[in-house]
Amino acid sequence: MEDQTIVELYWQRDESAIAATASKYGKYLHSISYRILSNTEDAEECVNDTYNAAWEAMPPHRPSLLSTFLGKITRRISIDRWRKLSADKRGGGETAVAFEELEECVSGSGSVEDEVERRELTRRINEFIKALPRTERQVFMCRYWYVDPVSDIAKQFGFSESKVKSMLYRTRCRLREKLEKEGY
Repeated sequence: MEDQTIVELYWQRDESAIAATASKYGKYLHSISYRILSNTEDAEECVNDTYNAAWEAMPPHRPSLLSTFLGKITRRISIDRWRKLSADKRGGGETAVAFEELEECVSGSGSVEDEVERRELTRRINEFIKALPRTERQVFMCRYWYVDPVSDIAKQFGFSESKVKSMLYRTRCRLREKLEKEGY
């Protein structure tokens, strides 16, 4: 089923929209959530929560890219779940490692005091990512958006793990320099 047809089902408040979404994007959403949580049951719950969040968001929102819209919801829900589950015990898993790697570039107090500043920081990071060469951007996104393990990224791009780690390190350093130069 085409994305626009699925979106239209949401807008018509037709419950078959959820079944169509699960059929077309269920595995994709589960893989995003599982990469973050490393737990099948938690990932399944997050995917189900994604369907509910999509139901509540449409209308009024009409996403032009349904896969991106759903992936973003799943990622947010999964990260929130991961934070909740790991509040008492930090460490282990790819998510903790990936977040720790980026922490040196973007530090925060844990609560966003100024929404405008957060949006501006997001815009500047997005500009930085868009300006990266294609392969470097893809590697960066695999690691920090999809939370793929370095070994999987290396296999996907035909690189050694050492090359992927070096590429990510250099990119994080350039991001940190850019943000520091701009006062972040």
